[in-house]
Amino acid sequence: MTPHTKTSNSFVPVIGWGSASVALYFLLFRYETQILDWISQGKWFFIIPILIAFSFSIVHGKFTGEFWKYMGIHAKH
Repeated sequence: MTPHTKTSNSFVPVIGWGSASVALYFLLFRYETQILDWISQGKWFFIIPILIAFSFSIVHGKFTGEFWKYMGIHAKH
């Protein structure tokens, strides 16, 4: 494990992606009833939870990647 350097790593992406992740969770809980109403309509609305899960996966994955990069922990190659 090598210590991070200020020139190559920035905390800004960690804060940005972390804030986006928190915002997604807030929006999900805030609009839970409306989302459930849309999904229960049938037709093509079944795609909504798939899109929600996909967006959560991308945003949380980017946050986690930036966090570990900032901490200086990298996978062995």
